[in-house]
Amino acid sequence: MNKDWDLNEKINPVGLVPQIERAVLVGVVQRNQTLPQVEEYLDELQFLALTAGAETVHRFIQKLDHPDNRSFVGKGKMEEIKQYVIEKDIDLLIFDDDLTGKQVNFLESTFKRKIIDRSTLILDIFAARAQTAQAKTQVELAQMQYLLPRLRGLWTHLERQRGGIGMRGPGEKEIETDRRIVRDKISLLKKKLETIDRQNTTQRQNRGNLIRVALVGYTNVGKSTLMTLLSKSEVFIENKLFATLDTTTRKVTFGSMPFLLSDTVGFIRKLPHHLVESFKSTLDETRESDILLHVVDISHPQCFDQIVTVQLLLKELEVDQKPTLLVGNKYDQYCDQYFDALLDKETKEELTAEFKDKLVKSYGHEVVLISATQKDNIDVFKSTLEDMILQLYLIKYPYQAKEWG
Repeated sequence: MNKDWDLNEKINPVGLVPQIERAVLVGVVQRNQTLPQVEEYLDELQFLALTAGAETVHRFIQKLDHPDNRSFVGKGKMEEIKQYVIEKDIDLLIFDDDLTGKQVNFLESTFKRKIIDRSTLILDIFAARAQTAQAKTQVELAQMQYLLPRLRGLWTHLERQRGGIGMRGPGEKEIETDRRIVRDKISLLKKKLETIDRQNTTQRQNRGNLIRVALVGYTNVGKSTLMTLLSKSEVFIENKLFATLDTTTRKVTFGSMPFLLSDTVGFIRKLPHHLVESFKSTLDETRESDILLHVVDISHPQCFDQIVTVQLLLKELEVDQKPTLLVGNKYDQYCDQYFDALLDKETKEELTAEFKDKLVKSYGHEVVLISATQKDNIDVFKSTLEDMILQLYLIKYPYQAKEWG
């Protein structure tokens, strides 16, 4: 990265610069991947770039057994990209896989442009979206953990963050000082998060004996829209990735039966591991929930892959065994995409039933198909969820359930 970049821009970014930047995307079809799969990854990367404020002008794809250790792509492809970048006056190159410090250094010296990878882009979006002290601390921790192995001694002003005699040991190189400062910062951020976590744990304990339901799923599948529909309260909704970053919890009542409903940050493929680690405290709502509502955008062509991605992350969080209802959202869009306008109602119902059976057999959870925006099948969804909540109340808090009976 350019030596004259300000460290605060690197460590505490507030999103990409306000003006729209022109970007190209670069991906590699590796040995265990297919071209359509990588195209899908780049579609998602393009949406990430748009969310961050960049316009994708072109994408480059190359088939390699594995990315080149020095330049990520081959020499011929490098020349092709370089020529295009110069001709089209491109501002930014975004690579779909994580780059090492060595690769970034080489690519910047070659292209004379800003180079970022998928993880950096996601971190940038998270930094722009973070609102609470917890989210901001988590993002900063993830950025520091990402930055540490990529330090290359480019920031001569790092030491100014910590002054005083004795801060630099005899013969200590600048890069070693930089690493020590970043490690100290990581330690401080972890302690700060521990304090925030203790406060949040106390708040959760004060919520009383209520069943907890958590909305989980891939990013941009309509969790916040469903949250608004069920809780009848305004929740931030936007057709961009990671519109929701901070967990939102609302008390909801079905009839006379109350429960707590939480909306959580969306998942995504290739989510940086250090980001998952940093945001585990935000996902405590998921861990401490009694029921998971796994929301899926069934109109998305890769919805089955997205389900698998979410399931793997839920398994990593050790919550994959909780009672789960698979909520197939955007059913109206699914019908528009896959059903002919002249198809009769009975045939549509048969095809829908087949699709539901496929989901049940594939993932082992009860399934309900809805449209949160059009309110299709919402009564069926509410009735199914109400039964699940009531059954748990009968097990966990039977004295409360008797009062409602």
